[in-house]
Amino acid sequence: MPRLAGKAALVVGGSRGIGAAVARRLAAEGASVAVGFRVASTEADVIVAEIRAAGGQAAAFGGNIADAGAAAGMVGAAHAAFGCLDILVNTAGVGPYRPLAAVDEDYVRTIFDTNVLGAIMLTKAAADVLRRPGGRIVHFASRLAYSPIPTSTVYAASKAAVVALTHGYAKELGPSGITVNAVAPGVIETDMTTGIIAERGDSIRSLTPLGRIGQPDDIAGIVAFLASDDAGWITGRTIIADGGYN
Repeated sequence: MPRLAGKAALVVGGSRGIGAAVARRLAAEGASVAVGFRVASTEADVIVAEIRAAGGQAAAFGGNIADAGAAAGMVGAAHAAFGCLDILVNTAGVGPYRPLAAVDEDYVRTIFDTNVLGAIMLTKAAADVLRRPGGRIVHFASRLAYSPIPTSTVYAASKAAVVALTHGYAKELGPSGITVNAVAPGVIETDMTTGIIAERGDSIRSLTPLGRIGQPDDIAGIVAFLASDDAGWITGRTIIADGGYN
């Protein structure tokens, strides 16, 4: 039996990059998967079609998690689609870098509304419907939360907040049997990191013991583990997944 057979998952930000890899991996492990997206509806439909073609169950739901009502609505739609919800994975995030001189209020609010408010509202909505015991919540932080680079400071701060809320909500939801964890990737090769890799790829490889750039599937396997019964004794933790980058 696949280890996620009979479970239902919502992957927010599941239409592209790491989120798409996570959606495919959870489906391959037996879960029914709701793909949450903000604007990439065509890409979400492609992921859903792939999962269904492989014999799985999938659906796609749009919404901007920077809006509290939309975040709750996405969780509710996924629960209604499958009649239950066992797993919430929140890969959604925004993170254009800016130097301090270019930071303004709108920039800060845009990043924090999606990366922090969105994570909180998704957690709140999921806590009401996740299976108890056994529910799983997995958020996405970043290695930059621990070691920001110039121009990444606001983004890094938002991801540090994700580390904190993961730890705190794990304590609140633990008595209900729901675990809350996070993954903090280093640079992963996606369409969003093309510029970074073009500029700094050789340096990243040279400082990474494994000698390569991380791939979305490297992260998807970690998420699948955290979403499974095998990770039932892990909660409140953020796993740094950066290939040992120094």
